[in-house]
Amino acid sequence: MKAIWNKTCLAVVASAAIGISASAQAADDCPLPGNLRVVIGSTSTGGDTYQNSSIVVDRLADKLDINAKVDAVGVMPGFQALERSRHGNTVMIFHDGAYLGNLYGVNGYPDIFSKFIVGPTIAINPGNAYLVPKDSPYQSMSDIIEAAGDGKQIKVAIQPGSVSEIGFSALKNAVRMKYPGKEGNIVAVNTGSQADKNQLLFDGAVDVINGSVQANEQYTQLPADDQKAMRFVWITAREKTIAETDEAGMGDTTREQLLQYVTPNVSVPMAADQDFTFDKEFFFLYNKDMDPAAIECIDDALAEIYDEGEIQQQQKRSFFVPDFKPSQEAASYLEEKNDQYKTIISDLNG
Repeated sequence: MKAIWNKTCLAVVASAAIGISASAQAADDCPLPGNLRVVIGSTSTGGDTYQNSSIVVDRLADKLDINAKVDAVGVMPGFQALERSRHGNTVMIFHDGAYLGNLYGVNGYPDIFSKFIVGPTIAINPGNAYLVPKDSPYQSMSDIIEAAGDGKQIKVAIQPGSVSEIGFSALKNAVRMKYPGKEGNIVAVNTGSQADKNQLLFDGAVDVINGSVQANEQYTQLPADDQKAMRFVWITAREKTIAETDEAGMGDTTREQLLQYVTPNVSVPMAADQDFTFDKEFFFLYNKDMDPAAIECIDDALAEIYDEGEIQQQQKRSFFVPDFKPSQEAASYLEEKNDQYKTIISDLNG
């Protein structure tokens, strides 16, 4: 009996060892360096880019048995570091701002689809939003569009040339479609951080701000007589994206309440039969000369991570929507998205 137990035990141990060996072999076969630097297009270690990147990079490091750290260097230093890294020592995680900056003609933003290799998507931040003071006369985006059409100047605080501006462009386009020549009444007030945009609203210097569910939901809970009280008028995410968030929503605002601010409940027309929507999506970028085997290694590792299912729960707890697409699929998808928004921006500037 003792001999049988020993054989069984040895079989289990051997099986486990084979599993460990296979895992180690997979990591050994991956041509990624043992130390991987992941730069992001943000200098904030408290923002959504850093938070989302850290969730993914930590799990990727565990899966591949490498040291991988997120480095919050900012947009231009990130692009520069990526351009120098031909051997795959540095990769980048950024969001749609990577191509929107180029579409808006911001100095230093390359065409990422020709300059770099677009890697996998990893998550959506569904919280891109527009807000007004709680005592604003504008109850909806339709009110804002009508006011601009009637000659009222609407000041909108944005950070120019990125995710912050695309919804502004869509609003301006909607006014142009319904009231040609009146789109100039939607006026950008260019500023920087979310705190700066908030302050402009607190001071009454603007009518609308670009914000986010994560950063601004707390202000929507304040009483109307509070100078800092705001309310949402528009969340740009697709309805199905918000529907994939946790039922609890964010803060004291439930998912059901958030759905009130997306299309079709809020309409900002992009075409005669189509409303504008925008999901802020995060993805990898690689140097143009990066080893295809290393790219495939990251794709395969992420596919395993997302198949396991734990990362999705972690992302949702932080109000991200899981959104893994492997490199080839992601590159085609994002280029189509780029072309769609290019049309809106070109029409306004044409």
